[in-house]
Amino acid sequence: MATYFVGDVQGCYAELQQLLDLAQFNTQQDELWLTGDLVARGPQSLDVLRFVYSLGDRATTVLGNHDLNLLAVTAGHALPKKKDKTENILTAPDRDELIHWLQNRPIMAEHPTLPVMMTHAGLSPQWDLATARHCAREVETLLRSDQGTWLLGHMYGEEPSHWDPRLTGLPRWRYIINSFTRMRFCRNDGSLEFKCKESPADKPAQLAPWFEVRKADADEPHLVFGHWAALMGKCPLPKIKALDTGCVWGNQLTLWRWEDNAMFSLNCPIYSSGE
Repeated sequence: MATYFVGDVQGCYAELQQLLDLAQFNTQQDELWLTGDLVARGPQSLDVLRFVYSLGDRATTVLGNHDLNLLAVTAGHALPKKKDKTENILTAPDRDELIHWLQNRPIMAEHPTLPVMMTHAGLSPQWDLATARHCAREVETLLRSDQGTWLLGHMYGEEPSHWDPRLTGLPRWRYIINSFTRMRFCRNDGSLEFKCKESPADKPAQLAPWFEVRKADADEPHLVFGHWAALMGKCPLPKIKALDTGCVWGNQLTLWRWEDNAMFSLNCPIYSSGE
């Protein structure tokens, strides 16, 4: 059995299947971990959802910002974005089953036997690991409750940008969701900044990547994340894997195998011109 981690698929089902074939992924024995954003700008989001769902316990995916937006759309709290290609999900006969499954995915996942964890965008530099775990469970529980639909309709916004453990209610939950699914850069004080989506080489001087600001404990698990296509898989920290390499923007889809540290990539056609 092998454990594979793949970056943001964003509806690129054909490319995902080609990449899994290239890596000799075995659907009966191996595990597939996905960094979120299963859906959105690629042409086969419904196929991606159905495939990952069909893997059952052999697949683990975290919620990404595009996944959350799809949930908000199906709950009637948002309109589909013009560049998203998710219309066939909304009319699919198995829509309710797939959406219920998606809404019950974690926002942070940790492997039960390997020292590795996964989120869509990373971990807030203002959190230690215990806080991150607690915050993830808090929002996951809320999303799966009777209040889940309400939260999907009120999660949008960029404030608060600074963590305070005294935060309660919607401001607290919005910060948690933004940290796990939208974060890239932070200001010098550790607060989140959402406008800049460039690579670290092209950033304004007052910003820094979240992984350079966060002080991780030496014994923390490896961290796998996606979301930041401009990184093109480059992160200077050895225990952090950035796996979003911009498949949907005409770059690559990237797969990492834990057991031998092997990386697999596949060049992809352009499906979208921007985020």
